[in-house]
Amino acid sequence: MDANINELNERIEKESAFVDLLYMEMSRSIVGQRYMLDRLLIALLSNGHILLEGVPGLAKTLAITSLSKAIQASFSRIQFTPDLLPTDVIGTQIFNMADSAFQVKKGPVFANFVLADEINRAPAKVQSALLEAMQEQQVTLGDESFSLPQPFMVLATQNPVEQEGTYPLPEAQMDRFMLKTVIDYPEIEEEREIVRRQIKTEKEEVKPVVGLDQIAKARQVIDQLYVDDRIEQYILDLVFASRYPDRYRLERLKPLIAFGGSPRASINLAKAARVHAFIQHRGYVIPEDVRAVATDVLRHRIGLTYEAEAENMKTEDVVREILDAVEVP
Repeated sequence: MDANINELNERIEKESAFVDLLYMEMSRSIVGQRYMLDRLLIALLSNGHILLEGVPGLAKTLAITSLSKAIQASFSRIQFTPDLLPTDVIGTQIFNMADSAFQVKKGPVFANFVLADEINRAPAKVQSALLEAMQEQQVTLGDESFSLPQPFMVLATQNPVEQEGTYPLPEAQMDRFMLKTVIDYPEIEEEREIVRRQIKTEKEEVKPVVGLDQIAKARQVIDQLYVDDRIEQYILDLVFASRYPDRYRLERLKPLIAFGGSPRASINLAKAARVHAFIQHRGYVIPEDVRAVATDVLRHRIGLTYEAEAENMKTEDVVREILDAVEVP
């Protein structure tokens, strides 16, 4: 077994070498924000989608455009507004007078990377159209269904400051995002470097360093990463502790949690932990991989009661208490 693990380790080390190349290339345009870049890569290699929350100006758009350039992938941006229609996202059929027939005009969702800017600004119908495309990986226009390009990743952003005139995503819709990542301000030295780069007249261009075929191959390799039974049990314990806290000596949390993580939480926690191990160039998953991604996977899947809000408890606090209480294998 050890020989197999060593063999797998060597293979993963070789196959994951492109990750460092990607980081190096993206650092030409982005200063710091390694946490966000890690999460983007985890979502991409897991065939998942990501919801980014942070105040404006934290390089969310720049990060996804840089990633699409470094991977030589198609990119589109949809600015969500209250007057947006589902057809503005997925496309529509247009009647061609010359042919007396309908022609399909594909919408901006037909790209490898789709940035849904301020997703909570658009009404429910538009949100549903995008979320359906995310789930089904295809779009139906008229009688025809069209597959979306592969890889396909939606990066949606939310501004936590403004709540006026917004349409919050329902819990069931939030669950479709693999990760919800909250981005903070850069450190002072990082911001100094950002200012220096921005006042330069010449900007460094991100060049393609990885092909789409390499991403597809990496996804297949990740499926072969070794996950021990004890790690699987640890993942299940974390999710079950969010549903039945009293079983894990967390009685204090019982009145604070309205609902816990769904089975999607367990699936995505296992997937994200695998990719986290891959980008660390390791052929097997360790508890640290699970702990590293747990907050991003669980923060939008745990509902809090009014009692929790009265106590100023956030989902992050609940996840932290669960991580502290559940026994690490």
